[in-house]
Amino acid sequence: MTVTEAMTRADAIDLALVGVGKIARDQHLPAIAADAGFRLAATASRSGGVEGVENHAELDALLAARPDVAAVSLCQPPQARYEAARAALLARRHVMLEKPPGQTVAEVQALADLAAAQGVTLFATWHSRHAAGVAPARDWLASRPARRVRITWQEDVREWHPGQTWIWQAGGLGVFDPGINALSILTAILPGPVRLTAADLHVPTNCETPIACDLVFAGAEGLSVEARFDFRWEGPPRWDIEVETDAGLLRLAKGGAALELDGAPQRLEDPGEYPDLYRRFGELIAAGASDVDLAPLVLVADAFLLGRRLPAEPFHE
Repeated sequence: MTVTEAMTRADAIDLALVGVGKIARDQHLPAIAADAGFRLAATASRSGGVEGVENHAELDALLAARPDVAAVSLCQPPQARYEAARAALLARRHVMLEKPPGQTVAEVQALADLAAAQGVTLFATWHSRHAAGVAPARDWLASRPARRVRITWQEDVREWHPGQTWIWQAGGLGVFDPGINALSILTAILPGPVRLTAADLHVPTNCETPIACDLVFAGAEGLSVEARFDFRWEGPPRWDIEVETDAGLLRLAKGGAALELDGAPQRLEDPGEYPDLYRRFGELIAAGASDVDLAPLVLVADAFLLGRRLPAEPFHE
């Protein structure tokens, strides 16, 4: 279904998309177009919006011009997200945050408090938690205590984040921008929390954020977790999580889209990560509820607090 067709739905929630960049075009626009619960009513983007949809250069102008827009989905870099979310919440609009939900834990907590005070929904999304294998993995691990976890999250930054200079600036998270997807899955599938015990952050001499990192976590009853995130990988991406238990080995691959239990591939239902995010957003709005889980962002913040910064070769696009 096209965006234009989606706009004809009379009973849908009018939604504005803020930041019409790569992630918005690749994921958000198709998901909105396929969701009967939302209608793309406007965009806010300095670089151009969506053909056939009203666009404003600034969010403040959109909010003033379109009081009928009940919900806002924010897709800008995390450095700009707090002010945009705050403005939308103060205007009593429901807000959906692309991951990571902000550049600091305190920012997102403040937004959660503001949403509660305003009586509107705030949804801090973790799209990888909606991958097809994540819920079945969580259910399988609920009765099989994990002993050891190994995470490998490697991709070529030039392919997956072309020209995105913000990712190398303070607040942009560097390799944690994709790596936080792994942490969002980890904190979703384990029945208990983990804590960071060691971190090495490999930071290019011309950047403010890491291009690679090695992390160690500990959990209850001797659980150990080791993670390797690397933006310098060449070739097909590796987004894998292996969990050893007394009852067998669980493996999530392809960012959680594929699940193996003791080497046996599992058949999975896959509604799509972003379509499921918008389904959840509509569900939260209807219930008058919010969903703001800070656990993945807290682990990233701890890595920056505890981690050793090790110099790496300069990065050049």
